[in-house]
Amino acid sequence: MSAEIVNLRLARKRRDRAAKEEQAARNRRLHGETKALREERHLSAAKAARDLDAHRREPSGAEPAARDADGGEGEDRI
Repeated sequence: MSAEIVNLRLARKRRDRAAKEEQAARNRRLHGETKALREERHLSAAKAARDLDAHRREPSGAEPAARDADGGEGEDRI
């Protein structure tokens, strides 16, 4: 009857690697978006904002039409 000889250093390394892999799997589930997906999401949001801005009647930084001294909307009176 012979016992199996175990190299404790290798057993410890295997245990540590397995623990790190479990932690990595937890982190992937928690934060799990790849860089490519993140960039795609940011680019599509930026495009949606550009498309929405393109449909504006006045640019966002523009002043409304100047008023006359009598408070009119710039109409010519005769």
